[in-house]
Amino acid sequence: MSLKNSTCTVLETCMAVKPEEVVLIITDTATHPSIARALYDRAVELGCDPILMTMEPREVHGKEPPKAVAEAMAAADVVLAPTNKSLTHTQAKINAKIAGVRIATMPGISLEMMESGGISADYLSVKDIAFELKSRLDSVNEVRITTDIGTDIVFNVKGCDWMVDHGICHEPGYSSNLPAGEVFVAPKSGNGVFVVDGSMSGIGILNSPLTIKIEDGQATDITGESSGKLIEMIDSVGPPGRNLAELGIGINPEAHLIGNVLEDEKVAGTVHMALGDNSAFGGDVVAGIHLDGIITGPTVYLDGELMQLPI
Repeated sequence: MSLKNSTCTVLETCMAVKPEEVVLIITDTATHPSIARALYDRAVELGCDPILMTMEPREVHGKEPPKAVAEAMAAADVVLAPTNKSLTHTQAKINAKIAGVRIATMPGISLEMMESGGISADYLSVKDIAFELKSRLDSVNEVRITTDIGTDIVFNVKGCDWMVDHGICHEPGYSSNLPAGEVFVAPKSGNGVFVVDGSMSGIGILNSPLTIKIEDGQATDITGESSGKLIEMIDSVGPPGRNLAELGIGINPEAHLIGNVLEDEKVAGTVHMALGDNSAFGGDVVAGIHLDGIITGPTVYLDGELMQLPI
């Protein structure tokens, strides 16, 4: 897939932009400038009224953009955010959704990711998979995840609203990551241990696993080779950084584990768990940080019944 083809996927298939719509493209100085420029140029070709804003990169995922950027987001028709750190879990994004803006965040996107992997998926098919899985999960009270290397954690999801991230944002207020492909939830609580063996936000591909102990929805102990860096990141925002924020299931058959959580968490057959902010998708914790850890080869039980993961 060429860069131009992927911009067509983003703007036409995923966002369904219309002539004269204001398309705001937010990037930063740590992201390859050709990505934002290609999106801008294609928006011009489609008759849109694009705006390109470049800011300094945020220090961590989930940190708010400058006030001027946040205000511009709420005033646009469509927002595309190819940035180094994620704007997904920010109040700026929440406010723009409330205003009816269609939003695609693309944290950590690279030229390679724009030309292969998850971005090349059939997103209409991914949407079907997402809603089929959501229909199964909506009635579940408890999810248990285990792995051969030590994960054993139980989530209380009774009454929680499972979210779908399938890449199709045609209606006002819809948002997605791109690449897309996950079903996820802000759990009420959780207890147990999860062992991250794939990749971790802010760290990348792991040389050795990270073991995180969860008690009543809080990370109480973190061990492993990269534990110091993870602890430093989550504790930089205080106690909310240790909140068990998310349980997610990857469903994109074209995504691969590459060390970039934007794509890694979408890999079909994996699950991911996050610490920090979940206020953007049904939770009540505002942390200013959101860090995902990807677990490969999981076994999933829904109310005690073995679940077959999409692959």
